[in-house]
Amino acid sequence: MNTETIQSGEKYALELKNITKAFGTKVVANKNVSLDVKFGEVLAILGENGSGKTTLVNMISGIYRPDSGEIFVNGEKANINSPKDAFSYRIGMVHQHFKLVDIFTATENIVLGIDDGSRFNIKKSAAKVAEISERYGFDLDPNKKIYNMSVSEKQTVEIVKVLYRGADILILDEPTAVLTPQETEKLFAVIRRMRNDGKSIIIITHKLHEVLSISDRVAVLRRGEHIATVNTSETDEIKLTEMMVGKRVSLNIGRSEPENPRDRLVVSHIDLYSADGVQRLHDVSFSARSGEILGIAGVAGSGQRELLEAIAGLQNNVYGEITYFDPSNDAMIDLRTKTPMQIRDLGVRLSFVPEDRLGMGLVGNMNIIDNMMLRSYRGGKPVFLDRQPPKALAERIIESLQVVTPSAQTPVRRLSGGNVQKVLVGREIASAPSVLMAAYPVRGLDINSSYMIYNLLNAQKENGVAVIYVGEDLDVLLELCDRIMVLCAGRITGILDGRTAKKEEIGLLMTKAKEVQRDND
Repeated sequence: MNTETIQSGEKYALELKNITKAFGTKVVANKNVSLDVKFGEVLAILGENGSGKTTLVNMISGIYRPDSGEIFVNGEKANINSPKDAFSYRIGMVHQHFKLVDIFTATENIVLGIDDGSRFNIKKSAAKVAEISERYGFDLDPNKKIYNMSVSEKQTVEIVKVLYRGADILILDEPTAVLTPQETEKLFAVIRRMRNDGKSIIIITHKLHEVLSISDRVAVLRRGEHIATVNTSETDEIKLTEMMVGKRVSLNIGRSEPENPRDRLVVSHIDLYSADGVQRLHDVSFSARSGEILGIAGVAGSGQRELLEAIAGLQNNVYGEITYFDPSNDAMIDLRTKTPMQIRDLGVRLSFVPEDRLGMGLVGNMNIIDNMMLRSYRGGKPVFLDRQPPKALAERIIESLQVVTPSAQTPVRRLSGGNVQKVLVGREIASAPSVLMAAYPVRGLDINSSYMIYNLLNAQKENGVAVIYVGEDLDVLLELCDRIMVLCAGRITGILDGRTAKKEEIGLLMTKAKEVQRDND
């Protein structure tokens, strides 16, 4: 923080002074953090996983209380003990995972929980929602049901919700994670209008190019401490990464040419229906080749998850053909006749990083070693299991992916979200698959950790593995993948060459239901 400016009497929308927060005796999430947010500016907060970003904004929004330090709003000391208190100081947080009631309209969700002492009038509330939308350029129908909305519309409802409550300080957590490039540009235009209207906006994101595009200043955290706040116009991706990590990091994804690519997995005319009879995949056909990375792009809910689960044998009501070519003898194997365990044993591995990392894939109360054993317990003795191989694997993953943990015996629930994810992804990559389906492997990871994962996927490709990568960042898909398959509403709308495709072209295909293919098999 610039103490000279503060001493000169300049007021800030928000100031944090020497904020410290610890969990137990060993984990200090934030240590003496001091930073400020100006009126009418966009401040980006950057940091590696476990650097304390989420804990810090949770204290600003009233979810946590600091152990020591002070928070000032508009120059006055604030006592924020709950989200309700935060709203009383005109602070509103928009979480990455939406908190909306599907069967309610936009207006009903926006006014839900408000008790201003007056009688509820839905028409008056809808008119106010429309007025806010028009003022800032939101495209929102106040009477539309949530279950009929796209992801970007749902996000709009969350933002309008905090504006409706009078928020002047907005905290946006990973606001572009599931948006197309076109939707991201629309959101940034809205953010700029809010900034010009005097709103102060804090953004948490791992996409450095977006930080440079939308923010006025950038605050960098490292291991719970505030390293620096810099003007965006005076920095770049390399400098920001060095501040985050504490050393120089290469931000280049080395994409090699595929060598002798051979079909390892061929999917032909797949249709998939949900338990209630809704068709989720429509006539999907493609191939995944050895020594190649096939990227899958699409807005959330376009069928990515259902497709990978169908290949892994985890979906019922699947029609069509899924053929696996054994790398040892090129024998054709019909995966539709195999159980999920038999498919895994063939070398077809699915690493799906869900929104709830501890709800799927890992057991929070078990330590890292025991979570390694979840994938190999069948090979143990009936009573006594051999713990040495999973212990060695756990220690190898901790070292290679730089997992921040006191030891391999630490319960997974005590790790930060990003470090939990490293354990989850590392376990699958270490299994030496012949087909690796990696879905959202860098979701929520910091830039340094993300590039570790990209390098691991490239290493798998160079070892002859057929890699299928589902990602949210189109810039990464274009830099990492040899081919990019685009899904929209369960249909393939294009298969493009990763070296020549354009981001805008992919963005259009992500929202286009009509089937159009180029550079197909």
